[in-house]
Amino acid sequence: MATDGSLATGQRSLGDPTLDYPLWPPLTAGCPRTGTEDVSYPVEVDYAYLKADAAALFAPGADAGAPRGGLERWAPLLPPLLAPGLGEGGTPLVELEPGVYVKDEARNPTWSHKDRLNRCTTSAAVGVGAPGIAVASSGNHGASAAAYAARAGLRCVVFTGPDLPPAVDAFLNAYGAVVLPVPWEARWPLLRQVVDRLGLHPVSNLTTTHTGHAYGPEGYKTVAYEIFRDIGVPAAVFVPTGYGELLFGVWKGFSELHRLGLADRVPRIVACESASGAPLALAVRQGLPAARVTVGPSEAYSIASPVGGYRGVVAVRESGGRVLTLDDGQLAAAQAELARSGLWTELSAAAGLAGLRSLGGVEGLGEAEGPVVCVSTSSGFKDRGVGARSTAPVTPEWDEVRRRLHTAGIRG
Repeated sequence: MATDGSLATGQRSLGDPTLDYPLWPPLTAGCPRTGTEDVSYPVEVDYAYLKADAAALFAPGADAGAPRGGLERWAPLLPPLLAPGLGEGGTPLVELEPGVYVKDEARNPTWSHKDRLNRCTTSAAVGVGAPGIAVASSGNHGASAAAYAARAGLRCVVFTGPDLPPAVDAFLNAYGAVVLPVPWEARWPLLRQVVDRLGLHPVSNLTTTHTGHAYGPEGYKTVAYEIFRDIGVPAAVFVPTGYGELLFGVWKGFSELHRLGLADRVPRIVACESASGAPLALAVRQGLPAARVTVGPSEAYSIASPVGGYRGVVAVRESGGRVLTLDDGQLAAAQAELARSGLWTELSAAAGLAGLRSLGGVEGLGEAEGPVVCVSTSSGFKDRGVGARSTAPVTPEWDEVRRRLHTAGIRG
């Protein structure tokens, strides 16, 4: 099978790192030998790191003249990229204030970080010869999966919730996906049936506690690679957290940089969860590999998760990080702050900055070594209610225009 320059060698259990599996087929339901009825352990992809020309891969100007974006830039340290890309990655690092950067993942092809994951998972579907992919998603993941399936000429089935935002519904249908809104608790059982009965390749979770796709979080490592390329190793990275896949990917990317001798340390990885659920906070607090919670009401639907996974625990523990829980008010304040700086984000996507602000800024980290990065995961158009007119028409007369301007604080 083609490797497309990949140095990937196999899959390894996170539950028991002594357990190895071949690279193909990708394990889409976690480690088969360590899971129980209550907890499933993910696997990760391993690489022939000694064969990597790390100095050349991360050399300044190594990608000069190449098109912006595209995970091919990092192919040796990713699973085989067998599906065509859409120019994913290469997102800007915006300095919000001295020492505080925002990694704006809304600049990806479908306006979210999920494009990095789905380039890898769709490649896995191509690699095993699947006729299509299937996903259970509240929005961003499904939209991205639909785009990459369309690009690869595969069918895509998306199980989503009954309260799917209208803008995301239109987004999914534009790519030709089969969109099936069902009650939340029915999504994963139905996904398993589609996979088992129709042979579609699952690109989201199939297990009781979250494991997801073996290849997906590998795409998120490139967030760390890009941050390192731009500013080196920050003191901390604040990450909006649902199932913890992005959190793990960022941690693993920096861990690889350290392993390859390019970075002298790994930054603290700070998980920023919605207080409406926060399964990772519960797992870390109680010393569990993963936890399930009852989710309360929240508009931050992308990170309001009832179940966590072991990947998040690993990232927080191994980096010396922590878990922060944030209410919708804190998220809305951070969202508004980002908008005032020209960045329109989904409410959930503002969790990274909200987490930093909840600590009182960089000072709240204690002895910080270097700047901090807040990952912003997706565009504001993914929020519920987007699309309704919020501005009343103006009578085309100067007195009315002047009144509106004065109300907004604009005076001559």
